Amino acid sequence: MNPIDHLFTRLKAERRKAFIPFVTAGDPDLDATATLLREAARRGASLIEVGFPYSDPIADGSVIQASYTRALSNGLSVDAIFSAVRALNGIGVPLVAMVSYSLVHHRGPARFVIDAIAAGFSGAIVPDLPVEEADELAQLAAKHDFKLILLVTPTTPRERAIKIAKLSTGFVYCVSVVGITGERSQLPPDLLEQLRWLRTQTPLPLCVGFGISTPDHVRMLRDSADGVIVGSALVRKLAAKKPIDTIVKDVGDLVQELSSALYSA
Repeated sequence: MNPIDHLFTRLKAERRKAFIPFVTAGDPDLDATATLLREAARRGASLIEVGFPYSDPIADGSVIQASYTRALSNGLSVDAIFSAVRALNGIGVPLVAMVSYSLVHHRGPARFVIDAIAAGFSGAIVPDLPVEEADELAQLAAKHDFKLILLVTPTTPRERAIKIAKLSTGFVYCVSVVGITGERSQLPPDLLEQLRWLRTQTPLPLCVGFGISTPDHVRMLRDSADGVIVGSALVRKLAAKKPIDTIVKDVGDLVQELSSALYSA
Protein backbone atom coordinates (compact mmCIF):
# COMPACT_ATOMS: atom_id res chain seq x y z
CA MET A 1 0.00 0.00 0.00
CA ASN A 2 1.23 3.47 -0.83
CA PRO A 3 2.38 5.29 2.35
CA ILE A 4 -0.21 8.05 1.80
CA ASP A 5 -3.06 5.54 1.66
CA HIS A 6 -1.64 3.79 4.71
CA LEU A 7 -1.44 7.09 6.59
CA PHE A 8 -5.04 8.10 5.97
CA THR A 9 -6.34 4.58 6.66
CA ARG A 10 -4.58 4.65 10.02
CA LEU A 11 -5.69 8.16 10.89
CA LYS A 12 -9.30 7.34 10.03
CA ALA A 13 -9.21 4.31 12.32
CA GLU A 14 -7.76 6.50 15.07
CA ARG A 15 -10.27 9.31 14.35
CA ARG A 16 -7.41 11.71 13.80
CA LYS A 17 -6.54 14.17 11.06
CA ALA A 18 -3.37 14.83 9.08
CA PHE A 19 -1.16 17.84 9.69
CA ILE A 20 0.74 18.64 6.50
CA PRO A 21 3.48 21.29 6.57
CA PHE A 22 5.14 22.65 3.45
CA VAL A 23 8.92 23.10 3.25
CA THR A 24 10.77 24.69 0.33
CA ALA A 25 13.61 22.50 -0.89
CA GLY A 26 16.95 24.32 -0.84
CA ASP A 27 16.03 27.31 1.31
CA PRO A 28 18.44 28.25 2.74
CA ASP A 29 20.21 25.09 1.48
CA LEU A 30 19.53 21.37 1.12
CA ASP A 31 21.30 20.43 4.36
CA ALA A 32 18.92 22.76 6.18
CA THR A 33 15.98 21.26 4.28
CA ALA A 34 16.93 17.78 5.46
CA THR A 35 17.11 19.01 9.06
CA LEU A 36 13.77 20.79 8.72
CA LEU A 37 12.07 17.69 7.34
CA ARG A 38 13.31 15.57 10.22
CA GLU A 39 12.26 18.21 12.74
CA ALA A 40 8.79 18.61 11.24
CA ALA A 41 8.27 14.85 11.34
CA ARG A 42 9.44 14.75 14.95
CA ARG A 43 7.21 17.64 16.02
CA GLY A 44 3.86 16.45 14.67
CA ALA A 45 3.77 16.37 10.87
CA SER A 46 1.75 13.49 9.42
CA LEU A 47 2.92 14.04 5.84
CA ILE A 48 5.19 16.74 4.42
CA GLU A 49 5.00 18.68 1.16
CA VAL A 50 8.38 19.47 -0.35
CA GLY A 51 8.24 22.47 -2.67
CA PHE A 52 10.30 22.22 -5.86
CA PRO A 53 11.38 25.82 -6.56
CA TYR A 54 10.34 27.15 -9.93
CA SER A 55 11.01 30.52 -11.51
CA ASP A 56 7.38 31.19 -12.49
CA PRO A 57 5.14 29.87 -9.70
CA ILE A 58 1.48 29.96 -10.63
CA ALA A 59 -0.33 30.12 -7.29
CA ASP A 60 2.29 31.02 -4.72
CA GLY A 61 2.21 34.25 -2.76
CA SER A 62 5.13 36.53 -2.00
CA VAL A 63 6.50 34.48 0.91
CA ILE A 64 6.88 31.25 -1.04
CA GLN A 65 7.97 33.07 -4.21
CA ALA A 66 10.78 34.71 -2.25
CA SER A 67 11.75 31.35 -0.78
CA TYR A 68 11.88 29.82 -4.27
CA THR A 69 14.03 32.70 -5.49
CA ARG A 70 16.51 32.24 -2.64
CA ALA A 71 16.79 28.52 -3.38
CA LEU A 72 17.20 28.96 -7.13
CA SER A 73 19.84 31.64 -6.66
CA ASN A 74 22.02 28.95 -5.11
CA GLY A 75 21.83 26.84 -8.26
CA LEU A 76 19.28 24.33 -6.98
CA SER A 77 18.26 21.55 -9.39
CA VAL A 78 15.67 18.77 -9.43
CA ASP A 79 18.49 16.21 -9.34
CA ALA A 80 19.91 17.82 -6.21
CA ILE A 81 16.51 17.70 -4.49
CA PHE A 82 16.09 14.03 -5.34
CA SER A 83 19.59 13.25 -4.08
CA ALA A 84 19.04 15.11 -0.81
CA VAL A 85 15.73 13.39 -0.12
CA ARG A 86 17.15 10.00 -1.05
CA ALA A 87 19.97 10.53 1.44
CA LEU A 88 17.41 10.93 4.24
CA ASN A 89 16.49 7.27 3.80
CA GLY A 90 13.03 7.95 5.19
CA ILE A 91 11.91 10.13 8.07
CA GLY A 92 8.89 8.18 9.28
CA VAL A 93 6.22 10.17 7.38
CA PRO A 94 5.31 10.25 3.68
CA LEU A 95 6.75 12.97 1.45
CA VAL A 96 4.89 14.61 -1.43
CA ALA A 97 6.45 16.79 -4.10
CA MET A 98 4.75 20.14 -4.78
CA VAL A 99 5.95 20.64 -8.32
CA SER A 100 5.10 22.61 -11.44
CA TYR A 101 4.19 20.48 -14.42
CA SER A 102 6.83 22.40 -16.37
CA LEU A 103 9.51 20.62 -14.31
CA VAL A 104 7.78 17.25 -14.78
CA HIS A 105 7.46 17.79 -18.54
CA HIS A 106 11.07 18.95 -18.91
CA ARG A 107 12.34 15.80 -17.20
CA GLY A 108 9.80 13.56 -18.88
CA PRO A 109 6.75 12.38 -16.91
CA ALA A 110 7.82 8.72 -16.76
CA ARG A 111 11.33 9.57 -15.62
CA PHE A 112 10.06 12.08 -13.08
CA VAL A 113 7.73 9.54 -11.46
CA ILE A 114 10.39 6.83 -11.34
CA ASP A 115 13.04 9.19 -9.98
CA ALA A 116 10.65 10.64 -7.40
CA ILE A 117 9.76 7.19 -6.08
CA ALA A 118 13.44 6.20 -5.95
CA ALA A 119 14.17 9.34 -3.93
CA GLY A 120 11.44 8.55 -1.40
CA PHE A 121 8.42 10.53 -2.57
CA SER A 122 4.99 8.89 -2.36
CA GLY A 123 3.16 11.32 -4.62
CA ALA A 124 3.08 14.74 -6.23
CA ILE A 125 0.85 17.78 -6.10
CA VAL A 126 0.87 19.43 -9.52
CA PRO A 127 -0.98 22.75 -9.15
CA ASP A 128 -0.72 23.91 -12.76
CA LEU A 129 -1.81 20.69 -14.46
CA PRO A 130 -5.37 21.07 -15.84
CA VAL A 131 -7.53 18.01 -15.32
CA GLU A 132 -8.19 17.96 -19.07
CA GLU A 133 -4.48 17.33 -19.69
CA ALA A 134 -3.70 15.09 -16.73
CA ASP A 135 -4.54 11.65 -18.11
CA GLU A 136 -0.99 10.75 -19.17
CA LEU A 137 0.55 11.59 -15.82
CA ALA A 138 -2.36 9.98 -13.97
CA GLN A 139 -1.85 6.72 -15.85
CA LEU A 140 1.90 6.74 -15.20
CA ALA A 141 1.33 7.48 -11.53
CA ALA A 142 -1.25 4.69 -11.19
CA LYS A 143 1.10 2.21 -12.88
CA HIS A 144 3.74 2.89 -10.22
CA ASP A 145 1.36 3.43 -7.24
CA PHE A 146 2.47 7.04 -7.06
CA LYS A 147 -0.23 9.46 -5.95
CA LEU A 148 -1.26 12.34 -8.21
CA ILE A 149 -2.94 15.08 -6.20
CA LEU A 150 -4.86 17.79 -8.02
CA LEU A 151 -6.48 20.97 -6.71
CA VAL A 152 -10.10 22.03 -6.33
CA THR A 153 -10.59 25.75 -5.73
CA PRO A 154 -13.58 27.79 -4.53
CA THR A 155 -14.23 28.89 -8.12
CA THR A 156 -13.97 25.43 -9.69
CA PRO A 157 -17.33 24.58 -11.30
CA ARG A 158 -18.88 21.56 -9.63
CA GLU A 159 -18.86 19.44 -12.77
CA ARG A 160 -15.14 20.07 -13.15
CA ALA A 161 -14.51 19.50 -9.44
CA ILE A 162 -16.02 16.04 -9.79
CA LYS A 163 -13.61 15.26 -12.66
CA ILE A 164 -10.66 16.48 -10.57
CA ALA A 165 -11.71 14.37 -7.60
CA LYS A 166 -12.10 11.27 -9.78
CA LEU A 167 -8.66 11.68 -11.34
CA SER A 168 -6.90 12.49 -8.07
CA THR A 169 -5.37 9.82 -5.87
CA GLY A 170 -4.08 9.91 -2.30
CA PHE A 171 -6.17 12.92 -1.34
CA VAL A 172 -7.86 15.95 -2.88
CA TYR A 173 -6.15 19.29 -2.28
CA CYS A 174 -8.93 21.73 -1.40
CA VAL A 175 -7.91 25.35 -1.84
CA SER A 176 -9.57 27.39 0.89
CA VAL A 177 -9.56 30.84 -0.72
CA VAL A 178 -9.67 32.59 -4.05
CA GLY A 179 -6.19 33.82 -4.88
CA ILE A 180 -2.64 32.85 -4.05
CA THR A 181 -0.98 31.26 -1.05
CA GLY A 182 -0.34 33.37 2.01
CA GLU A 183 -1.46 33.90 5.58
CA ARG A 184 -4.98 35.21 6.18
CA SER A 185 -6.70 36.51 9.29
CA GLN A 186 -9.89 34.60 8.44
CA LEU A 187 -10.97 31.72 6.26
CA PRO A 188 -14.08 32.10 4.07
CA PRO A 189 -17.34 31.05 5.71
CA ASP A 190 -18.47 29.01 2.68
CA LEU A 191 -15.40 26.75 2.88
CA LEU A 192 -17.13 24.27 5.17
CA GLU A 193 -20.08 23.99 2.79
CA GLN A 194 -17.68 23.29 -0.09
CA LEU A 195 -16.07 20.51 1.94
CA ARG A 196 -19.45 19.02 2.83
CA TRP A 197 -20.37 18.90 -0.84
CA LEU A 198 -17.03 17.42 -1.93
CA ARG A 199 -17.45 14.74 0.73
CA THR A 200 -20.49 13.50 -1.19
CA GLN A 201 -18.51 13.27 -4.44
CA THR A 202 -15.38 11.33 -3.50
CA PRO A 203 -14.17 8.75 -0.97
CA LEU A 204 -10.72 10.37 -0.97
CA PRO A 205 -9.49 12.35 2.04
CA LEU A 206 -9.98 16.11 1.74
CA CYS A 207 -7.02 18.26 2.78
CA VAL A 208 -7.29 22.03 2.95
CA GLY A 209 -4.51 24.48 2.14
CA PHE A 210 -3.89 28.18 1.35
CA GLY A 211 -4.25 30.74 4.11
CA ILE A 212 -4.07 28.43 7.12
CA SER A 213 -1.70 29.87 9.68
CA THR A 214 -3.22 29.87 13.19
CA PRO A 215 -4.53 27.35 15.72
CA ASP A 216 -8.01 28.87 15.28
CA HIS A 217 -7.92 28.08 11.55
CA VAL A 218 -6.92 24.51 12.35
CA ARG A 219 -9.66 24.09 14.94
CA MET A 220 -12.21 25.46 12.47
CA LEU A 221 -11.32 22.75 9.95
CA ARG A 222 -10.62 19.69 12.04
CA ASP A 223 -14.22 18.41 12.03
CA SER A 224 -14.71 18.98 8.29
CA ALA A 225 -11.35 18.18 6.66
CA ASP A 226 -9.16 15.09 6.78
CA GLY A 227 -6.01 17.19 6.85
CA VAL A 228 -4.75 20.75 6.94
CA ILE A 229 -1.83 22.13 4.94
CA VAL A 230 0.32 24.99 6.20
CA GLY A 231 2.92 26.67 4.00
CA SER A 232 3.56 30.42 4.15
CA ALA A 233 3.42 30.68 7.94
CA LEU A 234 6.28 28.16 8.14
CA VAL A 235 8.24 29.29 5.08
CA ARG A 236 8.27 32.87 6.38
CA LYS A 237 10.56 31.68 9.16
CA LEU A 238 13.17 30.54 6.63
CA ALA A 239 13.87 34.16 5.71
CA ALA A 240 14.80 35.17 9.26
CA LYS A 241 18.34 36.41 9.82
CA LYS A 242 18.99 33.80 12.47
CA PRO A 243 21.27 30.78 12.91
CA ILE A 244 19.85 27.72 11.18
CA ASP A 245 19.44 25.89 14.50
CA THR A 246 17.17 28.69 15.69
CA ILE A 247 15.16 28.65 12.45
CA VAL A 248 14.70 24.88 12.72
CA LYS A 249 13.48 25.26 16.30
CA ASP A 250 11.09 28.06 15.33
CA VAL A 251 9.63 25.98 12.50
CA GLY A 252 9.35 22.97 14.78
CA ASP A 253 7.60 25.00 17.46
CA LEU A 254 4.96 26.19 14.99
CA VAL A 255 4.47 22.69 13.58
CA GLN A 256 3.92 21.43 17.12
CA GLU A 257 1.54 24.27 18.00
CA LEU A 258 -0.62 23.84 14.90
CA SER A 259 -0.62 20.04 14.92
CA SER A 260 -1.59 20.07 18.60
CA ALA A 261 -4.60 22.27 17.75
CA LEU A 262 -5.61 19.70 15.13
CA TYR A 263 -5.26 16.70 17.42
CA SER A 264 -6.65 18.14 20.65
CA ALA A 265 -10.23 17.47 21.63
